[in-house]
Amino acid sequence: MKLTSRPATLMIASLIVTAALYTIPYVRVLAWPLVLLSTLAHELGHGLAAAVLGGRFEALRMYPDASGVATWSGPLGRIGVATVAGAGLIGPALAAFCMLAFGRTPRGARMMLGCVGTGLVVVALLVARNPFGFVFILLLAGTLIAVATRSDRLAQMTVVLIAVQLALAVFSRSDYLFTRTAMTSAGPAPSDVTVMASALFLPYWFWGILCGALSLALLAAGARRFLR
Repeated sequence: MKLTSRPATLMIASLIVTAALYTIPYVRVLAWPLVLLSTLAHELGHGLAAAVLGGRFEALRMYPDASGVATWSGPLGRIGVATVAGAGLIGPALAAFCMLAFGRTPRGARMMLGCVGTGLVVVALLVARNPFGFVFILLLAGTLIAVATRSDRLAQMTVVLIAVQLALAVFSRSDYLFTRTAMTSAGPAPSDVTVMASALFLPYWFWGILCGALSLALLAAGARRFLR
């Protein structure tokens, strides 16, 4: 693969745009929706994992400070509880892998945006339980569906930009991987790694390291597939 290939150019452009959003004064405010995007992926990781394991995804709430909470129910057992907790940490990286894998071609990028947008509409209607989260999810869904109907270049650029944001969520939440308590607008609660340690064994920081390593492996696999 040549560095001048279209996928590599898109990846580099997305990294440059992301760096500008987070470093240039007065432009950082534009990065706020992207932070919310990683929060959404995190909370969906919890809820969808619970549903896949036979539980019930009860509710999803998001707040303007980019915190969120997903509530679920069901007798999943200790391993199931730990899996649901870990899915929130690995969720953004898994989403980034899927975006990069399908976004390698313009057609795949448009299909990915359309499917994700449609899925988010369902999420908003079924589990969004506060006004801010409901409006944000619907606006995001509408934006993705609209982009999917536009040019191939715009769709592919959007997919790569979103994937980069989700990839960076691994690092932006790196402190959360190694803390006992999570602070959200809903109040303090045990962190995901603390829940994993309580449900299984070994200290919370071990599960933080494991989730971080799995996330990095997913990101590396996604980037390799996109750039090959």
